[in-house]
Amino acid sequence: MAYDLEEQEQLATLKAIWKQYGNLITWILIIALSAYAAWTQWSNYQSNQSGQASQLYEEMQKSVAAKDDAKVQRAANDLKEKFASTSYASMAAMVAAKSAFDANDLTSAKSQLQWVVDKSKNDDYKAIARIRLAGIALDEKNYELAMTQLSGEFPVDLQAEVFDRKGDVLVAQAKIDDARKAYQAALEKMTDKNSARQLVQIKLDAIGGSAADAVVVNK
Repeated sequence: MAYDLEEQEQLATLKAIWKQYGNLITWILIIALSAYAAWTQWSNYQSNQSGQASQLYEEMQKSVAAKDDAKVQRAANDLKEKFASTSYASMAAMVAAKSAFDANDLTSAKSQLQWVVDKSKNDDYKAIARIRLAGIALDEKNYELAMTQLSGEFPVDLQAEVFDRKGDVLVAQAKIDDARKAYQAALEKMTDKNSARQLVQIKLDAIGGSAADAVVVNK
């Protein structure tokens, strides 16, 4: 096939460009395709992981219903070991902590909650785990540790519960004035629709507080 002069010049230009940049273009294409393949593989892997974790979590729930704490702990540990990157691992650890607590196994309960604090990628789970660890520390009369767990930043929607738990710890320490302030702070952060509001108010009244001392937030 014969080319006219203009076409021959265009071909020559293309050959020169390819000679200069061909390898670079090829590597860019290879990198792009490799990245896409890796992303696709990772997405499939994540989907598969989530599916397997979901099945194991459902099986664990059956053990919870049967009050078989030993099986609950094994399932939770399996989820943490094999599917730590999924939300099911954190949920399983929280459920296992409650199961262990109900079985009076505080060591396992604390271990499960601490895993959530250290490993979970969900800030709400981390915060709830810290609040529950504070509750266990309170039961064990380790008031300093309880207050340590309740220090630092917490999500806005959990701050009322933090102040409520602080009030409990302060009452146990006979620091009534500080406890009153903590309960009042808890009420200030609760809406009038919060189911826990009445209980906090009862505790506040019991140590000489009153509804007038707290700012009611109606939402």
